Amino acid sequence: MNSSRSLAALRKLSLPLVALFALAPSVAAQSDLRRESVAITYPLEQSINVKFRGTTRLPRLKGEAKVTRSGRRGTRVEMSVESLPRAYELGSVYTTYVLWAISPEGRADNLGEIKRGGSFIVDSKIDVTTPLQTFAMIVTAEPHFLVRGPSRMVVLENLPPNRPGNADVSTVAVRYLGNTSDYFNQARVPEVADADYARTPTSLLGARQSISLARFAGAERDAPDELREANDQLAQAESAWRLKQADSEVDALARRAISLGAKAEEIAEARKGARARREEVARRDAAVREAEKTSEMYQQEIAELRDRLEKSERARELSDRDLANSNQQVRDLRSENARLRDELQQVRSASEDAKVKLARMEGERSVEEQRRLAEQRQAQAAAQAAALRQSLARYGTVRDAERGFTLVLGDNIWAGARSAELAANAAASIEPLAALLANNPEYQIYVEVFTDSRGDEVALRKLSQDRAAALSARFTGAGVQDGRVQASGMGPDKPVAPNTTPAGRTRNRRAEITLVPFDPSSTSNP
Repeated sequence: MNSSRSLAALRKLSLPLVALFALAPSVAAQSDLRRESVAITYPLEQSINVKFRGTTRLPRLKGEAKVTRSGRRGTRVEMSVESLPRAYELGSVYTTYVLWAISPEGRADNLGEIKRGGSFIVDSKIDVTTPLQTFAMIVTAEPHFLVRGPSRMVVLENLPPNRPGNADVSTVAVRYLGNTSDYFNQARVPEVADADYARTPTSLLGARQSISLARFAGAERDAPDELREANDQLAQAESAWRLKQADSEVDALARRAISLGAKAEEIAEARKGARARREEVARRDAAVREAEKTSEMYQQEIAELRDRLEKSERARELSDRDLANSNQQVRDLRSENARLRDELQQVRSASEDAKVKLARMEGERSVEEQRRLAEQRQAQAAAQAAALRQSLARYGTVRDAERGFTLVLGDNIWAGARSAELAANAAASIEPLAALLANNPEYQIYVEVFTDSRGDEVALRKLSQDRAAALSARFTGAGVQDGRVQASGMGPDKPVAPNTTPAGRTRNRRAEITLVPFDPSSTSNP
């Protein structure tokens, strides 16, 4: 009895698997054809061991999962993978691996990230739960762990269980389509920022890719606030990594950045889709209005043609009746026409002379008006510059520069002699200064920060660059356009006093904000 039951189960499990679609030799080149796999119906309160096989991408890769369905708690999957390489070896856009459950309808459910550690090939494990009862499982390489659909970089897929025991296990063929985003196909997509993949945490690589995917989806236009929040979170993670903070803290910050990046991507796609639908409705409405307008125009033309036809018939009747007198009238008209032609020629000559005089007068008037407007603009610009200089004098020393004027801020705006953070009492002056710069958009702003010569020159230049970036961020945060601000860390260059005395070093630790009026003739001004 048991042997016949096993034979029946084996026959049921012998459903043919459809081969994976052909994978091109190049990692970047992917096919848009649907993939096929096998979904397994897992019995209640029983554990089934499922083997995984590697695809042509990683044919030697192996995996195994213990699957247990337990009523209300759903289906638990405990999976382990042997010899899992780093994801970037499959392409620079990939940073991690994700386990997916594919329902018979083809819906893909992200079960979780398969983490790996170290710089060499290691084994990995994952313990997750899904509400599905019948599903296939695949493992894909992904740019980050919160992707909403599987990429076409499939590295593992489940096989039917060959030893189900007494369990009533059945299989169903499922079909699904991987992520068809052009992000995975375009050669212009930037690689992961850090070339040394082995040193960079996987979560940080995923955070960078999350931001790149959000930008690729149009978040800079459709979800700028969400993208800015994700960028800020990524900057915190990058800073924590550079400062060699705890791996758990870096990982938490990076995963928060991934979550915010995925949110920005999703919002951007939704808003882009809504905008496309609105534009489509607008195009249809415009087409209907154009059709109505065309129909109305044709009706009007028909009415006009009918009216002209009636008038033509009446005119023909009159012309037949007046034909006898037309010859004499024609001769008279020819004579009158010759006289009028002579008069018309005289009028044309006089008209041409008048046009030349009028054009000369208009040109002179235009030149004079342009000169007057230029003088007014120069006077207005000079008055505005004087007022701006007077306002800037409240925050520091103002001196003339080569093409504008420079505001010099002392070292007391910083929290310390080697700190890149603004002092607590400096915000009261920096914030109104930033607002003043934002309200004068006709100036290009050059932020140059200098230090004294005490210490390592590389560290001094980095300190000055960080300070310049901090001031630039304050200005742009107050409404100054990014394109107007250029921040430079000058380090110990261009000292204004000897570095041999404390007073001289204090004078050399300064920030110079140079304002240069935009050239009105330049087309590159914002």
